[in-house]
Amino acid sequence: MASPKETLPKLMEIDGCVGACIVDSTSGMSLGAIGGAGLDLETAAAGNTEVVRAKRKTMKALNLNDTIEDMLITLGKAYHLIRPLQSNDSLFIYLVLDKSRSNLAMARHHLRALEKELVV
Repeated sequence: MASPKETLPKLMEIDGCVGACIVDSTSGMSLGAIGGAGLDLETAAAGNTEVVRAKRKTMKALNLNDTIEDMLITLGKAYHLIRPLQSNDSLFIYLVLDKSRSNLAMARHHLRALEKELVV
């Protein structure tokens, strides 16, 4: 089991990782952040909280009895991954990957493993 403080540096070890944070989707506040390379991770945390809320609202409207495993936003130069914690649905990990230096499948695999170890 790992704390957010222990998990954040491990997230940065994922090939192509530019930045990461652990976010409380109730408040939109980051519980911890690392990296960013000029990207304002606090603003990203708040904005992606709205993305998570909108998806959950849509799932409820569609009567989808399911959970979000992860969400992928593909930009021209980056992948943005959002992964709610299985252990605490109100928290999620937000990961930014440089598209040219990352392997999306491997990044998702590593993110899944680190998320399972995270205890908040």
